[in-house]
Amino acid sequence: MVTRLIYLLLFLLFIAPQVLIYLYLRERLPDRTRPRQARAVRRALALLFVAFNLPWCFIAWRLLFGGSVWGVGRLPFTGPWMAWQLLGWIFGALVAVYVLGKAFWWGGGRLLRRPADHSSAGPPDRQLSRRQFLARATYAYAGARAALSGSGIWSAYHLPDVTRRRLVFPDLPPGLDGLTLLHLSDLHAGVHLGEDKMQEIVARANALKPDLIVQTGDMIDISQAYIPPYVRAFRELSAPFGVVMVLGNHDRYAGEREVIRGCLDAGQVFVQNGCHVIERNGAALALLGIDDPHNWTADDPQPRDVDAALRAAPPDAFQVLLAHRPGAWDSAAPRRIPLTLAGHIHGGQLYVPLVGWSAGSLITKYVMGHFQRGTSQLYVSRGIGVVGVPIRVFAPPEIEFFELRRAGGQAVGRTGGA
Repeated sequence: MVTRLIYLLLFLLFIAPQVLIYLYLRERLPDRTRPRQARAVRRALALLFVAFNLPWCFIAWRLLFGGSVWGVGRLPFTGPWMAWQLLGWIFGALVAVYVLGKAFWWGGGRLLRRPADHSSAGPPDRQLSRRQFLARATYAYAGARAALSGSGIWSAYHLPDVTRRRLVFPDLPPGLDGLTLLHLSDLHAGVHLGEDKMQEIVARANALKPDLIVQTGDMIDISQAYIPPYVRAFRELSAPFGVVMVLGNHDRYAGEREVIRGCLDAGQVFVQNGCHVIERNGAALALLGIDDPHNWTADDPQPRDVDAALRAAPPDAFQVLLAHRPGAWDSAAPRRIPLTLAGHIHGGQLYVPLVGWSAGSLITKYVMGHFQRGTSQLYVSRGIGVVGVPIRVFAPPEIEFFELRRAGGQAVGRTGGA
């Protein structure tokens, strides 16, 4: 009962901006001097409002009576529509901030103004210009919303960018110097990422010709129905030292055993709180893989899982930790693990460049990019797919191509993350 009330509250919050926009346009657009034309405009606005918000009926029914929020994204055309609505909610919040700011400004001015100044208020046309400014600001926000949502939806369905980066370690064994490693994370094979796109991703990955490929979880999104297409596509993914993977939380939602079996059928090596060792030029590389924690904490350090993986590793091997959630780095860094690769956050799928804020900042301090603490480094991938709403605003999908180098300096490139 409590969950349904929460869903109802979220439903009302998301539909509220559409209601406010409708009421505002219904009042502003019709020409009152032409009653017949005004009635036609109001009817057209009403039909447009119903058309834009009709999917809410299906979503509300699913959330309140279907028992699960995960099925919403599978409704036809609902994903892009929800992305549009999400930007509408942000738009409504911006308008609310503007109106509240104007109210405080006007109220403060009234309190500070001397009584004699009340008679010298601006002429009526000044009040009209304020309304015009608000109207133009509304249209500008609506245009920005359309542009951002359109580009965000396009970015979500676009092939991932290739992020190339050289990572330098003072203690890298000479035999591993120059090793290339491709990092894939958060594929989310499902309704928003089908077999054709998976084949294109595999072709792009193979064209990079890495020595080693790793996947840090969330290969499958919710349903086991997407495992066979994943296996068919990713069976072609190859590298001289193989493909090594760990599980993510969505793999567990889909069915842990079934996802593991699918990845093994695709020729991949599965590591769970253990270690997979490869040798190159007489040097050992220990790929430590830890299981995704069975909780909702993005920054869970997982000390027990990290320790279990370390116990399975040769003492003289260079160590790379594969974790789905980036919080494991808080255990890896004190244990002097040189490199941790993670994902899970998707870059928040919404990033504000000028202020450096991401929606992922609400749940973790490691949203995306490269971090360094002493000699230990972390890279958090923005991932390939999406979860929930198919939108990526200034947080495009990526795969990372790393070159490991031995030197006494710092890693080449930007240190720190958004």
